[in-house]
Amino acid sequence: MILNDQKSEMEGWTDEFLCSRNEESLVDLGSPQAQVVIGVRRCGKSTLCMQTLAGAGVKFAYADFDDERLDGLDTAQLNDVLEVLYKIYGSFQYIFLDEIQNIEGWPLFVNRLLRNKMHVVLTGSNAKLLSSDLATHLTGRSSEIELYPFSFVEYCKMKGVNTSSRTTKAIAELRNCFDEYMKKGGFPELMTVKNDRMYISNLVNNILKRDIEQRYKITFPAQFENMANHLLNISPAVVSAPDIAEQFSFKSAHTARNYVSYLKQAYLLTGVKKYSPKSKLRVTQEKVYAVDVALMNKRENAFAGDNLGWRLETIVLSHLLRKCKLEGWDVYYLKDRSGECDFVVCDGNKVMQCIQVSYDISSKKTRKREIDGLLLAHRQTKCENLLLLTDHVYEEVDKDGVHMVVKPVYEWCTEMAKEKYEKRQDTSSR
Repeated sequence: MILNDQKSEMEGWTDEFLCSRNEESLVDLGSPQAQVVIGVRRCGKSTLCMQTLAGAGVKFAYADFDDERLDGLDTAQLNDVLEVLYKIYGSFQYIFLDEIQNIEGWPLFVNRLLRNKMHVVLTGSNAKLLSSDLATHLTGRSSEIELYPFSFVEYCKMKGVNTSSRTTKAIAELRNCFDEYMKKGGFPELMTVKNDRMYISNLVNNILKRDIEQRYKITFPAQFENMANHLLNISPAVVSAPDIAEQFSFKSAHTARNYVSYLKQAYLLTGVKKYSPKSKLRVTQEKVYAVDVALMNKRENAFAGDNLGWRLETIVLSHLLRKCKLEGWDVYYLKDRSGECDFVVCDGNKVMQCIQVSYDISSKKTRKREIDGLLLAHRQTKCENLLLLTDHVYEEVDKDGVHMVVKPVYEWCTEMAKEKYEKRQDTSSR
């Protein structure tokens, strides 16, 4: 009955208009490896897998282990699930297992499916649980694809906004759409729900209580939740484990570090390490960001303002991470006593680009601070590719013999999407 209900729900999804995602091209249905899509809850993992499977025209079976009616299911019963799926779907060689991490011991079951030449697609919303289990039981037999909420271009696609035209009217529509995206965020269902505050509050509570507190057996959940909401309120911010431990009365800085790690593993937070040639400095003073701007203030009792600069910086990071995952690059932040630069993009130990983000540089003080931050990054890294991203300004700046480009974030986002599309086309043509 449960799996039949899930089949009906799944068939309803495939009849709707859904946004195609860049990551669909990364799911290799012909591979003997399990295809594992991971990311924050409600970012569209299930939809991506459904669209990929349906688009390939293959017959597949589906089971969602995030269904509360399947709570308490153990590894021994997974074979019963498989038997029922055969009764519902008949013969199949493709199987989609949604939020499989909820079943302890699941890798052994998946391994058996792979040995029997089954093509397996999995989703999960906890990076550590999935990765550690995959490393232990499916070494070399899985391929991980990380998914984020909608990018700006995907958001535009769902809104029917043209991202390639540069007429006056098209630019106005693009800017209006970006203003909305910066306030609402990229969670797909936020485009249709009426009460986005309630939606995000329920999402965060579900992640904290179900994905973290239950799994990691948090002893004092109220303190942990206060810490989590505090970090979402103040992000982006550099995290000090001793300060967090003292502020929320945790037993030790070690406990605080673990708690922050749990939030990152569940994709509520993203961590950016400090740029330094010294490994010791890179593993301390981490800066944390909400994985999507909707998490920053659309929660009950968040009491956080609309800091547009922080929101813009968060959007830039989420788009940078997509790009860097594709290229195999890393993102850092740079800071010393004389100033800071928001992002330093590296390919190994080679600095590819330094980026500053500022919503409005109309004041002389702000403009000087942001340009000085890029000059600091240039001096420390010798990088010549310097970019200042703003809400709406186009400009080129030359100072102290150094060239810097200024452009709006919405323009940069659409350029990044075009680069990724062209790269995918080039790869597929080979």
